[in-house]
Amino acid sequence: MNKPIRTIAIFCLLLFLALMINATYLQYYRASALDEHPLNRRVLAAAFSSERGAILVGRTPVAESVRSNDRYEFQRTYPQPYKYAPITGWFSYYSQTGIEKSHNAVLSGDDSRLFVTRLVDLLSNASSKGGSVQLTVDAAAQEAAFDGLAALGEDVQGAVVAIEPSSGRILAMVSLPTYDPNELASHDFAAVADTYEELNEREDQPLVNRAIQTRLAPGSTFKIVTAAAAIEELDYRADSQVPGGSTYQLPETRGESGLIDNEGRDCGSDKIPFTQAMGNSCNTTFARLAVQVGADKMLERAEAFGFNSSYLDDLAPQAQSSFPEEMGQASTGQTGIGQFEVQATPLQMAMVSAAIANGGTVMRPYLVETVLTPELEPLPSTDPEEISRAISAQTADVLTDLMVYTVESGTASPAAIDDVSVAGKTGTAQSGQDDVPPYAWFTSFAPADDPQVAVAVMIQSAPGTERGEIAGGALGGPIAKAVMEAVIEP
Repeated sequence: MNKPIRTIAIFCLLLFLALMINATYLQYYRASALDEHPLNRRVLAAAFSSERGAILVGRTPVAESVRSNDRYEFQRTYPQPYKYAPITGWFSYYSQTGIEKSHNAVLSGDDSRLFVTRLVDLLSNASSKGGSVQLTVDAAAQEAAFDGLAALGEDVQGAVVAIEPSSGRILAMVSLPTYDPNELASHDFAAVADTYEELNEREDQPLVNRAIQTRLAPGSTFKIVTAAAAIEELDYRADSQVPGGSTYQLPETRGESGLIDNEGRDCGSDKIPFTQAMGNSCNTTFARLAVQVGADKMLERAEAFGFNSSYLDDLAPQAQSSFPEEMGQASTGQTGIGQFEVQATPLQMAMVSAAIANGGTVMRPYLVETVLTPELEPLPSTDPEEISRAISAQTADVLTDLMVYTVESGTASPAAIDDVSVAGKTGTAQSGQDDVPPYAWFTSFAPADDPQVAVAVMIQSAPGTERGEIAGGALGGPIAKAVMEAVIEP
């Protein structure tokens, strides 16, 4: 073989090897990523032509596929769009969100647990079907949360989360403003693109699930965590005397910028009962307690409740609730009242109450109860999982007593339920901006002696409410009450 022919042969061999390496890379190493890539229209077109499984609340579909009259065989529909959109998300030609995305493998029928079903369909020449996803959501609690939040006004921005303390099952998750996922699942792709662009550019961010993606200063609801740290580290009890006073100058500060006051609440002049401090939400008390506990122990207690971590696997993205890892005494005092760099999502504050209701144990929250085959045969359900022990059972009992007092005789009275013992805490957090009103918070659980539900309400903005009327008890208390009643009355 002469040299030119040998050179060409080697070159062709190298091209062949390169082709084989590229084919192996694309079909093996990159196969999964390419299959799930949002620009892969061939996969999506096939998905539109197969019957996708339903997302269920109880036995009622909140997302399902129905026969279509266009080139695609099935249209994804959402029978109760606004109420469940933050949970279900949408399934479209362009993208998927919410449960539609996180459990796409089940809903599309590609999950390995549905292999037998796919094999039977293949052998019988039947069109493939997806499995269904059954949520943990309680329909009555979801309705109470949605209606209660919506009643605050057309332009309200906020969220409600309810959890079953003993398991971590999410019983309600509402975020307002919301949107209609039917408009994003349409087969009119030009209209879908226009709708998405319009929603995505709105200042009130309807596509954001505020229950898990918005974190704000929790204000006085965080005093529960401060109280937990004080009880664990300083051996306080519900009947203990704690620091009171009308004002408190933070360590290492001078003047108004470092002065904590109680905004007219009755917090005594020296020592006061712990019940009074919690019931009247005394800033001076909890700022002092945080300083006494110290920065390291405050951080340790906050992280035990779930701050600075992610814990929900069924929806993404999730914003981590944050607590500063390094701070001086003045900043530590501010964290004691839920300010400085403390930020929490509504889910996080629901978990704080749920942990106390559960004797101090933090359970992993989850939204998917079980997966069903296309024949509605259940596959293994989600098992409750302990994340951490935030506090001892004895500390949980003390906190319960303090929170019950706050509902019966303090700022959380709007959540009181006849003949039911309710534990609760209000919060009103400064936004840090002169032109932005405070945030209103409320968190609670009931019955206090046999907890079935823990709730957190966050109201980021209620334009129809005067600035001076924004308070966690007045705005969030009635909503939490309605959600708790929806769960415990049946």
